[in-house]
Amino acid sequence: MPHVTVSALSHPGLIRDRNEDSLVIGPWTLPCTVTENPQTLVFPLGTPLIVAVADGMGGHPGGEVASALVTHRLAVTGPVLNSEDAVRDALHTCNREIYEAAGVHGDDLATMGTTVAGVVVMPESLLAFNVGDSRVFAAPQDGLRQVSVDDNPPLEPGQRTTSLLTQSLGGALRYREVTPHLTASPLAPGDPYLICTDGLTDPLPDDVLDRLLREYDDARAVFELWKAAIEAGGPDNITLALVRVSDD
Repeated sequence: MPHVTVSALSHPGLIRDRNEDSLVIGPWTLPCTVTENPQTLVFPLGTPLIVAVADGMGGHPGGEVASALVTHRLAVTGPVLNSEDAVRDALHTCNREIYEAAGVHGDDLATMGTTVAGVVVMPESLLAFNVGDSRVFAAPQDGLRQVSVDDNPPLEPGQRTTSLLTQSLGGALRYREVTPHLTASPLAPGDPYLICTDGLTDPLPDDVLDRLLREYDDARAVFELWKAAIEAGGPDNITLALVRVSDD
């Protein structure tokens, strides 16, 4: 029976005092907590399955509130996200709800915001989406390929990463519309998809990600990727999920 295996981990890293990342896998959410080891869940292929990470914006109060709100909303709506329009509408709803929640809490959380990136797995296709700079990668045999689109300003010469964002869910004093990035592709059984926050990609270049995904599968791959980010200094919260569809 075709099924979807999802292995995931969320960790504060070595520098941050707390974890502001959140994770959603189907109906399950992990809001701003810590997993000591990779967790693996298996789902039958059929009903749309959402797997996503949300990275609460550092430097803004309430990042953990914003990321948890987004993953909760996506968990609730996940089973009906069967088209690009449905995913786009869900992300616009998340954006509005963050601004509404910020208004309820007043000045304390006025600029809370988060990035989001993920995939929706359907019987014959996979839909990747993002707002912000959390990322989705496809990792077929011919090499790692970023599917998401970073919402960052252009990098300076010699600069590999930046914390500046050109759009996010929430994150401003007044409501701002977002333009989610969506990419649909045919389902490719056996090929993994990596969804992660920038706590993984800032310290680790793509060639390291590619090598580790070639050497290891599923939970072991997630562990080795996390370990490499920690060994590279663990400068931010690290959240990642590895999604693989199998025919058997």
